[in-house]
Amino acid sequence: MSSSNGPVAPAAGPLLGPAEIRALAEQAGVRPTKTLGQNFVLDGGTVRKIVRQADVVAGERVVEVGPGLGSLTLGLLEAGADVVAVEIDPVLGALLPDTVRRHVPGIQVDSVDLPDVVPGSDADTTPATDEVTDDPGGPHVAPPSLTVVRGDALDVTHLPGRPPTALVANLPYNVSVPVLLTFLERFPTLERVLVMVQAEVADRLAADPGSRTYGVPSAKVAWYASARRTATVGRTVFWPAPNVDSALVRMDRRPAPATTATREQVFGVVDAAFAQRRKMLRSALGAVAGGAEAASRAITAAGVDPQARGEALDIHAFARVAEQLHP
Repeated sequence: MSSSNGPVAPAAGPLLGPAEIRALAEQAGVRPTKTLGQNFVLDGGTVRKIVRQADVVAGERVVEVGPGLGSLTLGLLEAGADVVAVEIDPVLGALLPDTVRRHVPGIQVDSVDLPDVVPGSDADTTPATDEVTDDPGGPHVAPPSLTVVRGDALDVTHLPGRPPTALVANLPYNVSVPVLLTFLERFPTLERVLVMVQAEVADRLAADPGSRTYGVPSAKVAWYASARRTATVGRTVFWPAPNVDSALVRMDRRPAPATTATREQVFGVVDAAFAQRRKMLRSALGAVAGGAEAASRAITAAGVDPQARGEALDIHAFARVAEQLHP
């Protein structure tokens, strides 16, 4: 992408620094917007911490949502990952390939608009490792590569190349929870998630039943994975600096609860239980059960106290209640 200000100076290292980030933004005419929840990471140490805590290994297929100017993208590539980055901002999506090529000369970079993504494309032809028969060391890991998918992450139903095994992202603040739940649902191959989100959101994602921060995000994430907050991130590592602190959350995939109820049925019970948080379950679930008495019978049959509130139930208890409501 060209600019009247001329090209950005050659990369000074493997990662983006503060001066280059601002120069890239100025060159492209990018103004970080609250609408898209854009806050770019300036600090290379924070980038490497995210990659390290995600346990990214060379050759692994990693999906990143909201790569922005490319700070975390370059960190993932530095670790040897095979990255597919989903970017909704058309200007940033067009700028990212050039930025990556400048920092990682010779890297394979592809771009595709979301409507043109073919399900399973290259799935069987892009292995994580390539056998090298004349190398006494045996197989080696394929070099890192980048595929930029231009479009809304919430509209993604499939990705090009091999299925991703990790989601690593500095998520846009305004869509962090919907994006997480969407990708956990649509990509069962995801084994690990490491995301940077608002500290308040991190607390909700990792909350245990009975805590004041436990709610719909906590319960729904628990359907897919265990979640824990791993670190606090200060405001000064971002440009522009947000008004709140951020935090890292690690999620590890685990089997969904064993239940005859569907995920949609269980999530419907979760939504109803927290729609009126201070109400007892027998009242909160009355609308979905056909009345408070019917709700009370179903809740009791599930081994749950009808006078309890939603914040007291873990995902397994919600599943048992859903089974009784949908026999």
